[in-house]
Amino acid sequence: MTVIALNELSASFNGRRVLGPLSLEVNAGERVALVGKSGAGKSTLLKLAWEHCGPEIALVPQDLGLVPALSVFHNVYMGRVNQRSSWYNALTLLRPFSKDRQAVGTILKRLSIADKQWSPLASLSGGQRQRVAIARAIYQGAGTLIADEPVSALDGPLADKVMALLNEHFNSYLIALHDVDLALRYCDRIVGVADGMIALDEPSSRLSKADILPLY
Repeated sequence: MTVIALNELSASFNGRRVLGPLSLEVNAGERVALVGKSGAGKSTLLKLAWEHCGPEIALVPQDLGLVPALSVFHNVYMGRVNQRSSWYNALTLLRPFSKDRQAVGTILKRLSIADKQWSPLASLSGGQRQRVAIARAIYQGAGTLIADEPVSALDGPLADKVMALLNEHFNSYLIALHDVDLALRYCDRIVGVADGMIALDEPSSRLSKADILPLY
């Protein structure tokens, strides 16, 4: 089954083509890394992929899409706001239910930020905010993830930990990764983007770091 399907996708900005036309499919069970230098078109591709595939797919955008005025808990809870009734969401804003506090707290613990659950998002570092966005995506409960550099602000061991957690929670994903080692370690397929076009599409098992680095 195909979970992400893009056919002859293209995009322009100020009259200049920045993407495509290109076609790309991600099947259920595939974990795909999107690689390439900054400005190659990866973020545009991910944004359009999510818009085409609908809200049932979890998203970690490059700008994270968080609300600084809300607590960490409420930012994570936003992952399920469309799955709950208006009255439930209103009550949760004032006094969260215990089952939701526990569910969110469990995810934050796995991301090593359980102590920040009731902190205002504005007080967090960049790496902590990135993990909040990841927690929101996990809390949504979707089987597929689209993410734009979700571990770029994390150090090596923590980035490994988070990628392992994403593999645990998502059956399929399309993730932009600047770290080639992470892409080869956690993804089974590598799609390289250059000048808005797909320049590489191979199983990870057939590639080495040296095959990917020229894209940067």
